[in-house]
Amino acid sequence: MSRPTRRSAAPTILLAPVLAPLLAALLVTLLAVAVLTPLPGPDGAATVASAGAPGVEQRRAETIDTKRRVLVISVDGLRSSVLKELDASDIPALTRLRKDGAGTLDARTVVEQTETLPDHTSMVTGRRIDADQGGHGVTWNTDQPGTTVHQAAGEDVGSVFARVHRAGGTTALFTGKSKFSLFQRSWPKALDRYTLDGRGARLVRKARKDLRRETRTLTFLHLAAPDLAGHAHGWASSQYADAVRTVDGWLSDVLDTVASKPVLRKHLTIVLTSDHGGSGTGHADATVREHYRVPFLTWGDGVDAEDLYALNPTYKKPRRKRPGYGAARQPVRNGDVANLALGLLGLRAIPGSTIGTDQDLVLTADAGE
Repeated sequence: MSRPTRRSAAPTILLAPVLAPLLAALLVTLLAVAVLTPLPGPDGAATVASAGAPGVEQRRAETIDTKRRVLVISVDGLRSSVLKELDASDIPALTRLRKDGAGTLDARTVVEQTETLPDHTSMVTGRRIDADQGGHGVTWNTDQPGTTVHQAAGEDVGSVFARVHRAGGTTALFTGKSKFSLFQRSWPKALDRYTLDGRGARLVRKARKDLRRETRTLTFLHLAAPDLAGHAHGWASSQYADAVRTVDGWLSDVLDTVASKPVLRKHLTIVLTSDHGGSGTGHADATVREHYRVPFLTWGDGVDAEDLYALNPTYKKPRRKRPGYGAARQPVRNGDVANLALGLLGLRAIPGSTIGTDQDLVLTADAGE
């Protein structure tokens, strides 16, 4: 009887050296995907790996609160004193934000300049201006096509938009000035919507429509009317006061939109401030009090009706002073916006930022409990 032919195991043995490297590479790829892919966290939160500045922060898991929403409103050229000069009945929305939220009329701009684009760049990056001191380097205040914040700083610069987008959130910027295209060029993938409209009423309608229909994690709304009136007629003119009243009407419409949508009514926080004040028909001199003194108002989810400095004894009310960045106790600044917004969303501060990096500005007495 013939014996059955035995098959050699040699082919299998020879394939091992070939398959091993391929399997190892596949395993590395799968592990990388597992680390970088958002995972559901508590209450539906998305957990991601956050990347900091090269060589500064290693990738670490970070969780964004998917329920929370933040609406940043910058009222261009809004000087603090006008909110006391006008009757409460003339500005009911701003009065409501002041009465029912945590705020102050004694906040400060960044130190170096009181100009629209430099200060707004500080608002979205959490950096001072001077690039030699770790700032963003945006010192110009006009349209500069082709420029980016990264070029101005001489390094990659993070932003509140990039931070939110990286964590799986969505962002939008509505502005009345074309110079804000700097932000779209600097972080093109992080801005899910960029809308420019010089007509303020129409811009606000677009922003309200977006708030109703979309689930934006962060919306930045820039209102230019007071600044335009101040330059044209003066910061003490009746036209300027009328522009503030007009903005207040738009804010009332925004608050109505918030009230009409449950997720906004329950989970939205508004942060309102200004890039600068003004006197005469300008605001370029950063040493003038009416230029560097601005309001900083917060309202909504997780906000107490309280003076912001009373809630934050580690910050110091500057009164008539203009503290530098080296002061042991800092004033609240418009540049606090970025890292405050991120803290409200459960995200860490922007790597490389220089303002509000400890994220210790609290809006409620229960914050430490």
